[in-house]
Amino acid sequence: MRTLAITTPTRLNSANGGSTGSGPGSGVGGGPRSGSGPRSGRTPRRPAAAAAATACAAVVALVAGCGTDTTAGVVPEGWGTLKTSAVTVAHPPAFTPQSAGERSTYNAAAATLTKDGKDVGMITVQLDFTNADSVDEAAIGAEAGIALGSTLGKQRKVEVAGPEGRTEARRIDFEFTEKGSRIKGVIVAGLDSAKKSYAVRVDAAKGRLGDGDLTKIIDSITLT
Repeated sequence: MRTLAITTPTRLNSANGGSTGSGPGSGVGGGPRSGSGPRSGRTPRRPAAAAAATACAAVVALVAGCGTDTTAGVVPEGWGTLKTSAVTVAHPPAFTPQSAGERSTYNAAAATLTKDGKDVGMITVQLDFTNADSVDEAAIGAEAGIALGSTLGKQRKVEVAGPEGRTEARRIDFEFTEKGSRIKGVIVAGLDSAKKSYAVRVDAAKGRLGDGDLTKIIDSITLT
């Protein structure tokens, strides 16, 4: 299953053996990796304006995966956790975390779901993947890497847990077909506590990850 990679400050491509343009964390299998990797320098950031708190209760009725005050940042019993310097996310017990030597160098953390020796699901976390001064810019950078021909859903506002409470992010849903399998993908992108971009992506072949587990994964995203 292909994973996140960066070739330009706002473009994400496959980085675990995938073809250019497949997007963050997408697909199964693929060809040689291409691209120059993360940008070495960063442009000065504008001071972040204080965002008005959004009442998640009003959003949850409209947006799947927004979570509630009682589920924000919660790791379900029996689940594992992918921990990075800026973001943590829970994964179902059937997913196996990748070691630093196994995962793409572009991913800060990753876990895979395998069936009959084939990867059928993946969760990836990427940090500082694009220069962004806002949540919207981070989402645009993440969306830019989704493969042409994918069925792309509308960006939706969500909230994730953070050290100072709920923090706004963007959720992007999409689907694509690879090697005869229909893959459902979700990216949650935003700015971490240091105002740098992050993207958490979940990919799974249809029928391999229930909507309930997907919601729990998204609800568990926590900025450190």
